[in-house]
Amino acid sequence: MDLQSLSTEQLASMHDRLQGRYQDFRARGLSLNMARGKPSSEQLDLSQRLLDLPGGSDAVSASGDDIRNYFGEAQGLRETRAIFTDLVGAPIEQIILGDNSSLALMHDVIVYATLFGLPGGERPWSKEEQITFLCPVPGYDRHFGICEGFGFKMIPIPLTGSGPDMEMVETLTASDPMIRGMWCVPRFSNPTGEVYCAETVERLAKMPTAAPDFRLFWDNAYGVHTLTDTAPPLANILELSAQHGNPNRAFVFASTSKMTLAGAGIGMVAASPEHVTWLLKHMGRRTIGTDKVNQLRHARFLKDRDGIQALMAEHRRILAPKFARVDSMFSELLTGTGAATWTKPEGGYFISLDVMDGCAKLVVALAKEAGVTVVPAGQTFPYSKDPRDRNIRIAPSFPGADEMEQAVEGIAVCALLAATEKLLADRGQA
Repeated sequence: MDLQSLSTEQLASMHDRLQGRYQDFRARGLSLNMARGKPSSEQLDLSQRLLDLPGGSDAVSASGDDIRNYFGEAQGLRETRAIFTDLVGAPIEQIILGDNSSLALMHDVIVYATLFGLPGGERPWSKEEQITFLCPVPGYDRHFGICEGFGFKMIPIPLTGSGPDMEMVETLTASDPMIRGMWCVPRFSNPTGEVYCAETVERLAKMPTAAPDFRLFWDNAYGVHTLTDTAPPLANILELSAQHGNPNRAFVFASTSKMTLAGAGIGMVAASPEHVTWLLKHMGRRTIGTDKVNQLRHARFLKDRDGIQALMAEHRRILAPKFARVDSMFSELLTGTGAATWTKPEGGYFISLDVMDGCAKLVVALAKEAGVTVVPAGQTFPYSKDPRDRNIRIAPSFPGADEMEQAVEGIAVCALLAATEKLLADRGQA
């Protein structure tokens, strides 16, 4: 029943019933955490064999080098790079392997751009009065944290269901030379789960920009993390950018963090040949090389593209029922109430829950008091300010089935309770 259609008396009665249900839920003394998209122990077990690789008698790369020692291949082992050409949409020569964090590579690129400037740029970003980034919202809080740490201005860009609002993006980038970057999670966006459509990717690749060193920070974190047997394709941003005369338009990032072992994966960046040369020059001053032992163990474990697909099918077997259960419970508890809407992603790690405007902070606070932790309200927006105070990111991956069901039930009850309180307040009944 739509809460807004209830009379004030009926709404007050509903609020009292929900308050009782909430107190019963709170009395369970739960301690459940759905704050971050962490793989479950069952998922990590899929890659347990990595810890035994490459093995005591296996320490030689395809090039004949002893991976235990200092040696070349600053870009990372060639045989390991070959496994990820499809994931990042680039040939081996345009891929650089880092250590376990792709976020660290994003941070490094911004550090180098700030200190030394990008190819084609007029000066280092540190010499500008203000650097601005476009930020599709709701989005990934750690992207926003990097910008905030460097003092970059952030402009929120609404997501449309098939990517960012391109008219807004094109207008801003064409007119403002201070806009130097844009965060993009193009395949199963965090947290909405949407996939940038082919038209959106092409428009991003070819659009004119006032700044010659404008860059897309293309975080393909969930490129192979599907929840269905078939999933929407993603156009190749590097190829399209080159075709439209903007070969340096994008840096493409990915990692194995949610493929193998989250604490011991491989981060990677793919870019134009000019960008690869630029990056390796600056990276070479920071490190002799990244972890080649880990790169060899991944090569031995994953083997090739088919090996990745087989592993991700096992992840899907574990994750898909959890996402389906969240959707089922939200449908059962919230459909038709007007208290919330939510996404039904075909991949990725999150469900985006939009509660009634003005209620997200209250929902999160109520849930926390009842022992259910989610990401703080507002954190999916720059400066942690959700202008409508409605978005909450749900991460179903880590909890067990029983814990996850209890957490989802609690969140739904909190969303309903917050909605009735807001409606009563709007009617002067608070």
